[in-house]
Amino acid sequence: MDQPKLTPVTMETFLHQIDTLVGAIGTSGWQADYLVGIGRGGLVPATYLSHAMDIPMLSVDLSAKLPDFGETLLARLQERAAAGEQLLFVDDINDSGGTINLLRRAMAGVVSIRFAVLMDNIRSDARVDYRAETIDRTVTKDWYVFPWEAVARRESILADWSHVPGRTR
Repeated sequence: MDQPKLTPVTMETFLHQIDTLVGAIGTSGWQADYLVGIGRGGLVPATYLSHAMDIPMLSVDLSAKLPDFGETLLARLQERAAAGEQLLFVDDINDSGGTINLLRRAMAGVVSIRFAVLMDNIRSDARVDYRAETIDRTVTKDWYVFPWEAVARRESILADWSHVPGRTR
């Protein structure tokens, strides 16, 4: 099996992405009541945005595939959004669109939600409202390693990649 090119995202780049998102969200005129970090990759960006924008943060974990921390919490978030609370979901990358589309389905009928990512694949099946930068998977095949992932063993990073290798081929 081919392996991807692992491209580190430096802390400097990450902080610039956060600043870019803060600016884009701020100038949009839309105000979230809560940020929702999507576990696992969206938790750190959501925490930084929460501090930078002084907006409380919630979280939901889709990566562990445990219903009590995923689907159950999404149902509660859907109820809150349906009642009028504005939620900004935060993730590291909108790559295939799978996560964003899953969240949109879980939030069906709710208009008070938006999505922010550090990196947005323009070829994704999903659209986001805010992005720090764009990539094009027909051109860029790198597997991005964010600062919080840099402490992982190479084998662990490759295991994460192996779940969806088609994105980077």
